[in-house]
Amino acid sequence: MPFDVEKLRAALAKVQDPLFGKDIVALGYLKEALGDGDKAVIKLKLPTPAHPHKDELEKAVREAAKAAGASEVKLDVEAEVTTKLKPGGDKLAGVKNIIAVAAGKGGVGKSTVATNLALALRQHGATVGLLDADVYGPSVPTMLGEPDVPPGQKAGEKITPSVHWGIKVISVGFFVERDGAVVWRGPMIHKLLQQFIEDVDWGSVDYLVIDLPPGTGDAQLSLSQLIPITGSVVVTTPQEIALIDVVKAVSMFKKVEIPVLGVVENMSYYTCPACGHHDEIFARGGGKKLAAELGTVFLGEVPIDAKVRHGGDSGRPVVVGAPESEHAKIFMQLAAKVAGEIAKINGPGGGTGRRAAGLVQIR
Repeated sequence: MPFDVEKLRAALAKVQDPLFGKDIVALGYLKEALGDGDKAVIKLKLPTPAHPHKDELEKAVREAAKAAGASEVKLDVEAEVTTKLKPGGDKLAGVKNIIAVAAGKGGVGKSTVATNLALALRQHGATVGLLDADVYGPSVPTMLGEPDVPPGQKAGEKITPSVHWGIKVISVGFFVERDGAVVWRGPMIHKLLQQFIEDVDWGSVDYLVIDLPPGTGDAQLSLSQLIPITGSVVVTTPQEIALIDVVKAVSMFKKVEIPVLGVVENMSYYTCPACGHHDEIFARGGGKKLAAELGTVFLGEVPIDAKVRHGGDSGRPVVVGAPESEHAKIFMQLAAKVAGEIAKINGPGGGTGRRAAGLVQIR
C-alpha cells in the first residue's frame, strides 16, 4: 500500500540543518518528495557541496522517510553554491565567493593552508580558483608543481589561468624570474592585483581562494578596495608571538569590513610516527583560545607532519598527494567548515549582502 506523501513531507519538515538551526523545508533544501509505491523519492539541493553536515542530513532524511512509512528511499542530493554577488554587477562576475587567506606574520604555513584549502574545496565537488597574491614570496607555483594546462593569453584577449589538480591558478610567480627578487612599491602591487582581477578570465568559479602576503600592507588594502571579499581565514601557529600578530590581522579585516570566517592553528602538535608520542613544539591551543576571545570560529588544528612538507616541496599537496592521510582529512574538514561559514553569510539570516568594493575608507 502506497504511503502518504503528505506524511512524508511533514516528517521531512522536522529534519533540522545544524548549520542554520532551521528545517530543510524552511531552508528550501527540499526540491522533491514523491511516492513511488512504497518507495520515497526525495531530491535535496544544498548551498554547497562541502556542506559540513551533509552525511548527517542524508542520514536524518532517510530515517524520517522510513518513519513516514517508506520501505525504500531514493535520495538524490545536489548542491548549488550560494552567493550574494549580483550577476554582472561586480568585478569577477563569474566568481561566487572570494576567500582571503591571511596571516599576521610570515612562516606560519599560510600558503600551505591556502593551497590545501583550495584543493579540498575542489575535492568536495566545487569549482575553485587560487590567486597567489603573495607578491614578494609567491610559493604556490612550487607547491602545485607543473600545470596540467599552462597559463596563456591570445592577442587582445584576457589571460587564462593555469590548471593544477583541477583548480584554476594565477600567480606572480608565473611572470617573474624564479630566482629574481620582486622589488615593487605599493602602486605597482595595486596595478598587478588589478590586472589579475580585471584581465584574467576566471570563468565560473564557486570559490576563489586568495593567498595574501603576510602582514597588513598594500596587497591586503588593495584587494579590499578592488573586490568584494566574502570572508577571510586567518592562519597562526600556537606560540604567543604569532597570536599577537593575528590580533592585528583580524583588526585590519574589521576596519575594511571583511568578515573573519575563522582561525586555523597550523603546526599545532607533532605525533611521532614510530611511537605515537605527541609533542607540542610550539605549545598548543593558542589559536582556539584566541578565536574565542575574538568572537570568531575556530576552524581547526593542523599538526606538523613530513607528508605536508614533502607535498609542498614536490608539487603534490597532501590533499591530492596523500588523500587518505589524516592531514588530508583535516584539510577536508577545514574546507567544509569554511564553506559552511560562507553559506551562513549568504543564506537565511546572513545579513543584507556583501558590501561593494572600493567604498571603504582607510584611515
